[in-house]
Amino acid sequence: MRLSSDPRAQSCNPSGKIKGIKPPPGQCNTENDSDCCKEGKYYTTYTCSPPVSSQTKATLTLNSFEAGGDGGGPSECDNQYHSDDDPVVALSTGWFNHKKRCLQYINIYGNGKSVRAKVVDECDSTMGCDSDHDYQPPCDNNIVDASKAVWKALGVPQDQWGGMDIYWDDADD
Repeated sequence: MRLSSDPRAQSCNPSGKIKGIKPPPGQCNTENDSDCCKEGKYYTTYTCSPPVSSQTKATLTLNSFEAGGDGGGPSECDNQYHSDDDPVVALSTGWFNHKKRCLQYINIYGNGKSVRAKVVDECDSTMGCDSDHDYQPPCDNNIVDASKAVWKALGVPQDQWGGMDIYWDDADD
């Protein structure tokens, strides 16, 4: 595959900024070390993600997809909650690609191991700091937000869960 020499094809520039508001009392779930928006702080938004390849570099983060968890509402792909014991992920907006990866599988490579996980949600890079997003900032544009099962399958010690450099690709069905 020939890569474009056009630098715009290789990058993903910010699309804007949103201003943080102070979450109402008890409205930002800090499970899994989630951040809450800070009043007056500006957060970068993106409508795109870096190009997908056979080894797409990303940051793996930790998310709960269960009811009452820090993931907020039900998953966008199927309007369901998912057990943290199931290998499921949310992808940054650009990679989520208007639901085109919904309920598809990706391979995640990290810590010398790999795991196959189902895409069930979007980690919104375009919006945040509101009730729909649990008063959390927008996602960066290179996030694979994963359940506890993914972290366990990669053999990462629990005290190191939260943020890790990984590679991923689309799984063959």
